Amino acid sequence: MSNDPLERFRVAAAERERAGLHRTLRPRTSGGDGLLDLASNDYLGLTHDPRVTRAAADAALTWGAGATGSRLVTGTTGLHAELEAALAHFTGAAGGLVFSSGYLANLGAVAALTGPGSTIVSDAANHASLVDACRLSRAAVVVTPHLDVDAVERALSTRDTQHAAVVTDSVFSVDGDLAPLTALHDVARRHGALLIVDEAHALGVIGPEGRGAVHAAGLAGASDIVRTAVLSKALGSQGGVVLGAPEIRSALIDTARSFIFDTGLAPAAVGAALAALGILRDEPWRPGQARAHARTLAGLLGDAGLTPNVPAAAVVSGVVGDPHAAVAAQARCAEHGIRVGCFRPPSVPAGRACLRLTARADLTAAELARIAAALASLAPAAAS
Repeated sequence: MSNDPLERFRVAAAERERAGLHRTLRPRTSGGDGLLDLASNDYLGLTHDPRVTRAAADAALTWGAGATGSRLVTGTTGLHAELEAALAHFTGAAGGLVFSSGYLANLGAVAALTGPGSTIVSDAANHASLVDACRLSRAAVVVTPHLDVDAVERALSTRDTQHAAVVTDSVFSVDGDLAPLTALHDVARRHGALLIVDEAHALGVIGPEGRGAVHAAGLAGASDIVRTAVLSKALGSQGGVVLGAPEIRSALIDTARSFIFDTGLAPAAVGAALAALGILRDEPWRPGQARAHARTLAGLLGDAGLTPNVPAAAVVSGVVGDPHAAVAAQARCAEHGIRVGCFRPPSVPAGRACLRLTARADLTAAELARIAAALASLAPAAAS
């Protein structure tokens, strides 16, 4: 037994290094590095839009740099209330409640709406924030195979608790596939369960106007569906939101620890999200353009010999397999001027390391040609 409390961390770090799982932070510079970005979640190309950044600056000048306190004390401004109303109206929800991040919105929604005496049925591919929320809830948790509606039905029909919730991403964050929301809602309703849907990768991208996968499925008015979403992807800002019935909003205000005990979202982020939402309403071509570009990227990955997903939204992944090979492929893309994501365990299962590309609505024909050339450089490595 070592007397050095840090020894185990050095050993674990060395093991991660050997397995190709070591991670580093690479700060971006304000001037940029010349790489074309296909790694961020800026799906609609709004993060640097002058209308959005100007709104962020105006909000900070008006309301201050920070929210100054929790939402229940001093952290709720008129701007927060305006954003909640706008998000609810846009998505067809009865109401909304803004959190300071999407992660905290998921923690708050799942933990506060379930708890001891409940059963949670969770898709095996759900985002880490949903997994952590299930663990914190103290509910009985049943993890079902990915997209397996029959397994969800079995879990609900054999539960021994009075209350239940089915928890799923609408668009899954790595493979980019779409949950069978209509079937899941039918099953949940038959068994008196809530359906909690994380729309992080769907808001602003899925549906003709980007109103999300629940809206596109015709389920926006269902009172037994709770939606979470983020303001940090398609809306180019920061923060999260829970959308649902008045009873849901009230319960979260009273009981969601990640809402009650957290400082409210900074006014600049609120102002930016409001401006981005206005642009999305005024420029409804953006969601369809992002999805079209995603299909193009998937085709280019296939041409390079990787195994791409069939994108439902803007997330495109190409399976490489070995973590070392995935890191090398990412570096090769950078050498050709393209920044792509590289997902390795534990973000993906063992043997499923992949490149993750994200389409943007504002990609130009010249940029797509540049991307094609970069991905073509992977073909010899993929074939070897």
